[in-house]
Amino acid sequence: MPRPRALLRAGPCNLPSLAPTDMNLDSPRTGTALPLSVPRRLGLRSESGRIAFTLCLLAASAAAHAHTEEVTAGGFVSGLLHPVTGIDHLLAMVAVGIWGAVLGAPLLWALPIVFPLLMVGGGMLGIAGMPLPFVEGGIALSVLLLGLAILAAWRAPVAVAVALVAAFGVLHGHAHGTELPASASPAAYSTGFVLATGALHLAGIGLGELRRLPRGAAVIRAIGAAMAVAGSWMLVTKLA
Repeated sequence: MPRPRALLRAGPCNLPSLAPTDMNLDSPRTGTALPLSVPRRLGLRSESGRIAFTLCLLAASAAAHAHTEEVTAGGFVSGLLHPVTGIDHLLAMVAVGIWGAVLGAPLLWALPIVFPLLMVGGGMLGIAGMPLPFVEGGIALSVLLLGLAILAAWRAPVAVAVALVAAFGVLHGHAHGTELPASASPAAYSTGFVLATGALHLAGIGLGELRRLPRGAAVIRAIGAAMAVAGSWMLVTKLA
């Protein structure tokens, strides 16, 4: 047993490990104060020693809590920024909203709902490390095809439009999942990229409503053409 004088000289937090009998086993992790016998067994018989011991425990608890909050917040921000900072994700998600607005009800809201739902499924596959073929090329292809659909004002059947957007959602979600930062919370990260995706869909719907203005339809088709060109360039780059 180390002597109190030597123990305090080494620093109040330099404590020997506790034997199982020193712990309060009846209420683990409940915040119950340790018995007074514990600091006494560690050689901290003075009031100042016991206070230092308690402060060390409080500091360790606060540090663990702060680390958990930091991981959660960092994961949420990373997920929120991921669709916005990737031009391929950004264009595809805005395009889903525009195409939904061009198609009208029920696809006006069905497409922006189907895409995030399937994206979460793809994200889970990516986080779990399950590979999917042609992910990066498929993401570029989604920008190309959605741009062409907007350019041509293609009024696809409901089932076809939903199936296309669902497939694209899985690919985009898988890419998000595989790029999960090592220190991030998967749940917070997923929440972030789903919210960002919803915001981009709403922005696309807002752009799609420009078609109601004079020459608005021409503006929408020009946006679709620009997206198709960008998607073509991305696809060639991925396949090169």
